[in-house]
Amino acid sequence: MQEPVLDDLAHYRLATEIAGMDVPELCLPEHHDVVIGRMRLHYLDWGTADRPPIVFLHGGGLTAHTWDLICLALRADYHCLALDQRGHGDSEWSPELHYGPEAHLADLEGFIDRLGLERLALVGQSMGALNAFVYATRHPDRLTGLVLIDAGPRVREAGTQRIADFLHDTAEVDSIEELVEKAALFNPLRDRRLLRWSLRRNLRRLPNGRWIRKTDMRWLHRDARTMAARFQDAWRGESSVTCPTLVVRGAASDVFADEDAAAFARALPDGRWVTIEGAGHTVQGDTPRRLCEVLREFLAAPQR
Repeated sequence: MQEPVLDDLAHYRLATEIAGMDVPELCLPEHHDVVIGRMRLHYLDWGTADRPPIVFLHGGGLTAHTWDLICLALRADYHCLALDQRGHGDSEWSPELHYGPEAHLADLEGFIDRLGLERLALVGQSMGALNAFVYATRHPDRLTGLVLIDAGPRVREAGTQRIADFLHDTAEVDSIEELVEKAALFNPLRDRRLLRWSLRRNLRRLPNGRWIRKTDMRWLHRDARTMAARFQDAWRGESSVTCPTLVVRGAASDVFADEDAAAFARALPDGRWVTIEGAGHTVQGDTPRRLCEVLREFLAAPQR
């Protein structure tokens, strides 16, 4: 029998219970839109604007909601803002298919300036990690800390190809249940009830009744090697990233290996790295409690 659809607060309650997280308060974020250049970007604001700011950047094919539990747990101490990057979530698609790191950099620079954020931390996963890294090469003095999750100059082709295949094979489906089944096979670490809720927020329904991803799939090349080569040059300039930087990898990730994380951290002026057990590529969804612990420890440490 199909399980009932959870409302947002009930979902957060269940998700925190499953993750073993004790959050101070269950609440909903505010939804906002901002126009940067010619792009309308959507973001989630978790309140507490008087606290030190953190901007969260999701991975390719995901949305700002991937950070919901992390923001719920950290909002008592930080002003958490999660951005739907261009071509994802409820943000606008680029008519010119401008989805390279420079386009994301312009969006992020404009977003941070528009919100008047000073001395912020930047947390990115996968594609979001690359975009955060590029920002840090240009503006390290504006960052109190940089966290790069399961991504770096070297990634494993088999793992990235598996992700690309999944995204393309599930770009359009007959039902949400079909996608839940495929997503559960793709990542067996996830609870199906939570998958159903998160996937529903990453889909739009077509007039014919089918569902498509909110991600603009036109830019996402099926061949992982081609995608990696397209953005490889953006991973240069490590010596410019002078802010404290934490490289995180999921122990079960088939995208980013220990030696990749270690080498990347060594190349950074103030880098360190950590592996999180029980997590795959999407660490924030697989082990949110442990990631919150790691983030708290890193962000609270005195700057070196």
